[in-house]
Amino acid sequence: MDRLANTVRPYAWGSTTALPELLGTAPTGEPQAEMWLGAHPGAPSRIDRGAGPVSLAEIIDADPEAELGADAVRAFGPRLPFLLKLLAAGSPLSLQVHPDRTQAAEGFADEERRGIPIDAGHRNYKDANHKPELIVALTPFDGLCGFRHPAQAADLLAGLGVDDLKPYVDILRASPEEDALREVLTAVLSAEHHAIADTVERAAVAADQLAARGGPHADAYAAYAVLAHHYPGDPGVLAAMLLNHVRLQPGEALFLGAGIPHAYLGGLGVELMANSDNVLRCGLTPKHVDVPELLRVVRFEAGDAGVLRPEDVNGEEVYETPIDEFRLSRFVAAPGAAPHTLPSRTPQILLCTAGTVRLREAGAEAGDGGGAGDGAGPALAPGESVFVPAGERITLSGDGTLFRATVVA
Repeated sequence: MDRLANTVRPYAWGSTTALPELLGTAPTGEPQAEMWLGAHPGAPSRIDRGAGPVSLAEIIDADPEAELGADAVRAFGPRLPFLLKLLAAGSPLSLQVHPDRTQAAEGFADEERRGIPIDAGHRNYKDANHKPELIVALTPFDGLCGFRHPAQAADLLAGLGVDDLKPYVDILRASPEEDALREVLTAVLSAEHHAIADTVERAAVAADQLAARGGPHADAYAAYAVLAHHYPGDPGVLAAMLLNHVRLQPGEALFLGAGIPHAYLGGLGVELMANSDNVLRCGLTPKHVDVPELLRVVRFEAGDAGVLRPEDVNGEEVYETPIDEFRLSRFVAAPGAAPHTLPSRTPQILLCTAGTVRLREAGAEAGDGGGAGDGAGPALAPGESVFVPAGERITLSGDGTLFRATVVA
């Protein structure tokens, strides 16, 4: 196994304190938004096998089957198909959706054909892949995920008492679900800027007042007031009011599949996603918003946010998703407990988030069987991580929490 040296990305929405507190480093005063673990070309992790630090992407490119295993290469090609992150949101991220594989391939091919530079601000598709995501809360974590039922959204908007919202309320109450959500989102995002900005401001003032009074929607109104504070006049604030507000407790998770509108509002979490940079934005951002393409990709389906809790599988707490490119699980090691042996057929990134977890290597064997390891290995502190090539059998013990990212192959 190889210790990883990882890059922290300083996006403006990042927390100035959450990652330093986890990593045990001094805050710089600047936002620290994400720590990337993997082989994404934007910021690949680095390892040192005796000849100095080398990009994990270069190591995998040199011998994909040795690093990833034949099964993973056959299923996903000669690359690590996922990206693991520590994500620390100090302020809201943009409201966004991701395309499915077919939409991404079509969109990427179309923009390539039209000669749009890959780094152009108005480019939607940076690659031909989908971008499903899973976020697991390490602290209380606020987010928006999926459409509310139209009747619920109508009640929320009506409660604000803003006359300009009444046409949206009427549509949400009178039209079939998909039609209602599509019509209102289209109207909000296509409205004349000055008029919608004024409506957003009045809705924000009302939301702030209602949040202070308490009641069943107080947390949601408070979240929307915060959005309006960060993005005054942005139509994305009204779009956000169509979505479920959710507060995850530590250990709870959200899976964000294709076409599901979502936004992270604040908190620290472990995020795992397919390797892609394809994002279509609905608002809450100064970046490009392509309304027609967004409406083509969004799934206008209502439901609850779908909070996930891990399922115990022989001591491994698994967050089940319908995705093969990644699989996330958690181990909580306790003093005196027997060491736990990890499956070894697939490549793995192991990340400690609490306490101390001791890893031991039992040799680079191809099977999944085995007992306790016999090779000395690292003790991981919070924020420390390793890459485990396919075929290496690892056992863990200690007093801490370890996340395991791998593939289904």
